Amino acid sequence: MSESGEGRASVIIVSRGRPDELRRNLPAFRLQTHRNFELILVADPAGLEAARALNLSHRMKLVEFDEANISQARNLGLAEAAAPLVAFIDDDATPEPPWLSRLLVPFDAPEVNASTGFVRGRNGISFQWQGVATDETGADIALDVNESETTLLPSARCVKTHGTNCAFRRESLARIGGFDPAFRFFLDETDVTHRLAPTGGKTAIVPLAQVHHGFAANATRRANRAPTDLAPIGRSAALFLRRHCPEDRRDPALAALRKGQKERLALHRAERRLTAEDEPALLASLEAGISEGLSAPLSDPPSFGPSQSPFLPFPEGPGPTRHELRGCTFFGYRKALARARADAASGDTVITLLRLSRTTRFHASRFDPAGLWIQRGGLFGRSERTDPVFRFWRRTARLAREGARIACFRSPES
Repeated sequence: MSESGEGRASVIIVSRGRPDELRRNLPAFRLQTHRNFELILVADPAGLEAARALNLSHRMKLVEFDEANISQARNLGLAEAAAPLVAFIDDDATPEPPWLSRLLVPFDAPEVNASTGFVRGRNGISFQWQGVATDETGADIALDVNESETTLLPSARCVKTHGTNCAFRRESLARIGGFDPAFRFFLDETDVTHRLAPTGGKTAIVPLAQVHHGFAANATRRANRAPTDLAPIGRSAALFLRRHCPEDRRDPALAALRKGQKERLALHRAERRLTAEDEPALLASLEAGISEGLSAPLSDPPSFGPSQSPFLPFPEGPGPTRHELRGCTFFGYRKALARARADAASGDTVITLLRLSRTTRFHASRFDPAGLWIQRGGLFGRSERTDPVFRFWRRTARLAREGARIACFRSPES
């Protein structure tokens, strides 16, 4: 396989209660440079209707599922996957055009069983997740990886395959039973990583296989990321410790979980996303979840057989071949946006429209469902975290700088 996209893949998206996110992000898959994949959507009725409304349902495998269990939903998608490689992405995540192509390249090496990429956060620029391993308590261990090169690590290192940006050999994942439905939410992909570890092989971290993760509201958090229920976290943490952690380390790990969640709530209070009155009920839900997880049945999920569903190619046409950065002023934005949307309809060019105001505003980037990316910010404002809060730029120099920064992860030619 190469970045030209010869290998077949199945991309699985799980969605529940978030049709707006699907309407925003599904069009981005039309721009994937990898053109040999099928798209499987496991969703509630509202999510399936969103796909139909976009006139995409005839090119997708649709599976109806309306329960709060992301592991079970992913397994339903895995059962439909007809390709030898399977990738997972969330409904509130937007893939960059070379995402799938780059995520799959490491599987050219037969010893690679899994891969994962970098995740940009809500503003579309700052990184939300870059690369960590996990220990037997499920805690993250920071990894020092080169941001421009793929890193291969033994699967025994338990590299965290982030659920919104990861891929596996279907055979390897099916052999261990896919995702364990006991993990309804939280630590579901970490449990997979630890169950894959004894099988050998390697995991690839691919920094330039990038998605933008919006972190939308769900059943356990608000849109501002403040939690509404900690029971699923407590339950999954207790289950994970029972499965993977030596008994003498479990109580300290649970104590660390309680401390970490209290600190998390304190941060949300400081940002006025929660009040002091919210905390007792949330901590009580954490304890209820822990109690449930310590007593819930725990068994190895059964293995999967081959899919009986035929491969259903999603992409139409050859896909984009180049990236074009267009600059516009604050006042010329509407006309430039209309022109960019019209040009994006052809699908052969990935367009980024950069709207610069003569301010120091920080930059943010988002995907427009018409098929382009829009970045807004001040001519003198920062885009990367390492930039100064103010820096004098001439317009042409700033356009060149942003174009070079973006091209490495967005351009089909890079």
